[in-house]
Amino acid sequence: MSVKTNAMRVLDQRKVAYEVHEYSPEIHSAVEAAQAMGQPVERVYKTLVVMREALRAKPLLVMVPGDRELDLRVLARSTGDKKLRMATQKEAESLTGLLVGGIGALALLNRGFEMWIDGAAMACERICVNAGQRGVNLELRVDDLVRITNARWINPDG
Repeated sequence: MSVKTNAMRVLDQRKVAYEVHEYSPEIHSAVEAAQAMGQPVERVYKTLVVMREALRAKPLLVMVPGDRELDLRVLARSTGDKKLRMATQKEAESLTGLLVGGIGALALLNRGFEMWIDGAAMACERICVNAGQRGVNLELRVDDLVRITNARWINPDG
């Protein structure tokens, strides 16, 4: 790959091992990305932008397996929010500065986002997450991802 993303630079600076997976930037879904990379879809995580009810509250970045839907009620119980909603595509792109299909938590460090990750990742040693650019995913250890992003675990039991 000729282009280094900010996410790769962060991992390089922290000496965290990762593997780069590239696929067509025309692919915007985690399921299709998993197929293109030859990875199990449950190990390819999508990053979703979730809006809080409070006016000036910073949105959440939530990493979930590509084959799952985010349960906003379960997330709200974990975050302590009364009500959450998915950001529109326009909101997500405006807030992150990244295109949908290229939003990744590692590319948005130190931007004030609270980061959350689905508890299903606890069962995986490594997962793939977007590198902050359409068509590029990074495979890394779950514990490294959680440590670097300060992601909190979504607790399905509330």
